[in-house]
Amino acid sequence: MLLGTFLEGETVLILGGLAAHRGYLALPWVLVAAFVGTLSGTQTIFHFGRWRGAALLDRRPVLRARVARAQRLMQRHQSGLVLGYRFLFGMRTVLPVLWGMGKLPAGRFLALDLAGAAIWTAVIGSLGWAVGSVAQTLVGKVQRYEFLLFGLIAVAGTGIWLVRMLRARRAART
Repeated sequence: MLLGTFLEGETVLILGGLAAHRGYLALPWVLVAAFVGTLSGTQTIFHFGRWRGAALLDRRPVLRARVARAQRLMQRHQSGLVLGYRFLFGMRTVLPVLWGMGKLPAGRFLALDLAGAAIWTAVIGSLGWAVGSVAQTLVGKVQRYEFLLFGLIAVAGTGIWLVRMLRARRAART
């Protein structure tokens, strides 16, 4: 869980919440591991931006204007973005690097990132738990009607096969 949220995030945490709902894991420990993993990952990326960001831009000067524009926008909406960027698909890696390269103090980023990580962990972990609840409800209903569903699927599959076979025979005649 910790390594998964360090590297990726949402999918791992949703699966962790689902596993907790099913009783394979304890939800509090899933949330703790996810919180530590996501916070460690973003702090590492932020400090990488601080350490190597300028060198990255030196190798790709075409990006310099785009990065400067992005940093101006990020400066304007700093607190809200740091609290919520984890919810923006594809931004979890990019924004901390840019903040590390910019003027955002490391202590301020840490404080906001702690709060953002806690919010993200609670929301996505709860979503995983809810997915587990819905899946359990659906599986329970499916088990009650599984023979009927299997029969319907078999009939539909046979019907589709027959239609395709008849069309193929007609096409072969013409």
